[in-house]
Amino acid sequence: MAGDILSQNEIDALLSAISTGEMSAEEIRKEEQEKKIKVYDFKRALRFSKDQIRSITRIHDNFARLLTTFFSAQLRTLVQINVASVDQIPYEEFIRSVPKMTILNVYEVPPLDGKILMEINPNIAYAMMDRVMGGHGSSMSKVENLTEIETKIMSNMFEKAFDSLREAWASIAEIDPILTDFEVNPQFLQVISPNETVVVISLNTVVGETSGMINICLPHVVLEPIMPNLSVKHWMQSNKKESIPEEVIQLEKRIKKAELVISASLGTSMVAVEEFLMLDVGDVLELNHRFDEPVEILIGDQPKFTGQPGKVGKKLAIQIIDELKGGEDDDE
Repeated sequence: MAGDILSQNEIDALLSAISTGEMSAEEIRKEEQEKKIKVYDFKRALRFSKDQIRSITRIHDNFARLLTTFFSAQLRTLVQINVASVDQIPYEEFIRSVPKMTILNVYEVPPLDGKILMEINPNIAYAMMDRVMGGHGSSMSKVENLTEIETKIMSNMFEKAFDSLREAWASIAEIDPILTDFEVNPQFLQVISPNETVVVISLNTVVGETSGMINICLPHVVLEPIMPNLSVKHWMQSNKKESIPEEVIQLEKRIKKAELVISASLGTSMVAVEEFLMLDVGDVLELNHRFDEPVEILIGDQPKFTGQPGKVGKKLAIQIIDELKGGEDDDE
């Protein structure tokens, strides 16, 4: 039922106010009409549903965990990264919200169109670079004076880190992130229209004793082709697919490298025990297999192929002619 349910006392108070003239029915209708009117800002068009925002949050929760593992291994120090917020705002508002001098990485994510941004707070970026160069992880503030070596170190570090996005997005799209640009001034970066809606994922980041934010900007134009994959229905269908455990994958690799005995059966013969005990060198046994018919090739003790015996140089050999199918052990 729409609206709030009034208690009997509130209903009596309203009827009393109308009857005494303190409030007219027209005023009540006017208040009802005013309550139905909501302010809508077309510059802040909400192009993502709450369901889709929840899916994006879930994906980047996983991405944050992958980044934590990657940076902890690369920097050899305590790193904590988690999703602080996920909002949809105009691109212009995102650019205004980042510092005038910061670390901005621009990525293409083929086969999707458009570009996505990764903005790293300078405190975090310098702490990471200091650790990579053998320091204690202290932070500096000289973004505008980055040397070519410092720029290269940062670019390589964040390019490798963003590979984790491929794994995080695997359930909704197969992407191949490519770093295309590195910038320190957001005013020089015009990736999309200022009024275009973007999703901004803010990651709260702690590197040692230094803390800051990493912001990921996903334009609507990039996500538009895969919007249906962000629905709950898609996630429920994806969850039904059983993932193959790592132990099973490793076992399969080892089985493929296992050595097997291969033999060829030229035929069999039935003899009495007395005859068998009297066999000697030079005796001839008659086999139940014609010389012009293919012979069975066994893998272990299981017949798997038919072949034709012959020679390769001075060595005996057998040529595989066909595969034997049938039985419970065959892969169909």
